[in-house]
Amino acid sequence: MAAQVKYRRGNCLKANYTPGSAVAAGDVVVINKVPYVADSDIAANKLGSVSCGGGIYEGTPDAAIQGGKPIWWDDTNNKFTETATSNAHFGYSAPAGSTNGDTLIEVIHAPQAVTGLLV
Repeated sequence: MAAQVKYRRGNCLKANYTPGSAVAAGDVVVINKVPYVADSDIAANKLGSVSCGGGIYEGTPDAAIQGGKPIWWDDTNNKFTETATSNAHFGYSAPAGSTNGDTLIEVIHAPQAVTGLLV
């Protein structure tokens, strides 16, 4: 399976994470409405690392998105979206242009709720 998002560049904050089931590199893991990104494959019940903010990630949007917009992660469809309802705030679309919904978009990983990092 392809990664849900792909790290492109920038400095990321990291947190330890032990998943109950295996996750693949690039998977977005939503915990308490906060989206984290798996840095590498993590086996079930094994300690790994997730990015909890910072960096720019590339992924598929659910529709056309202009640059500089607030972006949420739709965990059901594994896509970026401008729809806040029932989704986790991922960050902001990179200011360089827009997408028509059929192409990838770059998003700055800046979740609003990174107050209590993973325990």
